[in-house]
Amino acid sequence: MATLTPRGAFCVFILALLVLPGCGEAPGAHPQKLPPAIVIVSQPVEMPVVDKKDYTGRTDAAESVEIRARVTGFLNKVMFEEGAEVEKDAPLYEIDDREYQADLASAKAEHAGALAHQEKTTTDFKRMEALKAKGATSAEEYDGADASKKEADASVQSAEAKQERAQLNVDFSRIAAPIAGKISRSQITEGNLVNADKTVLTTIVSVEPMHVYFDVDERTMLTLRERVRKGSLASKRDQEIPVLMGLTTDKDYPHAGTIDFVENRVDPRTGTIRVRGTFKNPRPERGERVLDAGLFARIRVPIGEPQPALLVAERAIGTDQGQKFLYVVNEENEVVYRPVQLGAQHDGLRAIDEGLKAGERVIIDGLQRVRPGSVVEPKPGDMHSRPGGAARDKRPASGDAAGESGAEKKPTETPSQ
Repeated sequence: MATLTPRGAFCVFILALLVLPGCGEAPGAHPQKLPPAIVIVSQPVEMPVVDKKDYTGRTDAAESVEIRARVTGFLNKVMFEEGAEVEKDAPLYEIDDREYQADLASAKAEHAGALAHQEKTTTDFKRMEALKAKGATSAEEYDGADASKKEADASVQSAEAKQERAQLNVDFSRIAAPIAGKISRSQITEGNLVNADKTVLTTIVSVEPMHVYFDVDERTMLTLRERVRKGSLASKRDQEIPVLMGLTTDKDYPHAGTIDFVENRVDPRTGTIRVRGTFKNPRPERGERVLDAGLFARIRVPIGEPQPALLVAERAIGTDQGQKFLYVVNEENEVVYRPVQLGAQHDGLRAIDEGLKAGERVIIDGLQRVRPGSVVEPKPGDMHSRPGGAARDKRPASGDAAGESGAEKKPTETPSQ
């Protein structure tokens, strides 16, 4: 038996590595094919919806007044509770009016003297008229009596004006609320000097109703006007346009109001137009009113009449370089890529304006495990359920009041296999 050299042994070892894998392979063996991916599918929800637009805005008082003093003087009294609601004509401040009372007394005395002088000149003028009729007085004397009477009449008018002005100063020394609303803190305390028409004492803002201002984009405004021209949307002249509002602590839009004002021009810097909504703000039996001026508000404006729509869950929507899409399972259980146009949100679902048909099976769970054209194993789910959670059953339990009475049940969407 020949002995192999080291070089020959190495060659035999390499040949063995190349031949052995093929020797043990069974005839016709191939790599095992992976089973189809399991996905959860559901039909889109069909329901009539109202198009709506969402905005952000700020609440603002319908009326706001700065309280200023009309006369100069020392502040005697502050007669309100800071931060409270006050009624119209409620007393707020009292300014020292002794100086103005003295001026009023002087004006009254001057007015009384003017009246006495007017009475005398009137009597003299009547006497001159009688003498002139008899030819017993000269024209110069008559004209002098007439001029004295007119001068006395003017003096009476001047004295009346001075008395009215002095009375106004006395009245201005007591400041009342010009509107009803919530009052701020007092900027001036008792004993300080206030200057007429300069010193701001406090402010009052109205609380009922409450305004909300928000900006509508130019595209939406033009779309609405086009719908009004086509007759699919009523104009503001025809009926009040509803608007809904939610605060930062609200989950939905619980406050309902109406749009009562639209600005007369579009802001060229932002491409938006200012719109105002009006909301009721009643005072509850306990606590304070819900709305205050200056609050951040979420605004929702319903547009047009209810229209049929197809809605899907947000988790079913994918994004491909800015293009929104859905994965639909066809009759052969193949995945089909569908680019779609999204609409507004309704009850936690997203409306699909274009790209989807009623009754199609939409993948709502398992998008990461599939690709267009791949075969999947679809399992029915509920469009309202959470990811990985059980489908929410909308049907009443057997034996309850609704089931026993035969009340109308909402059908559960079942995808067609």
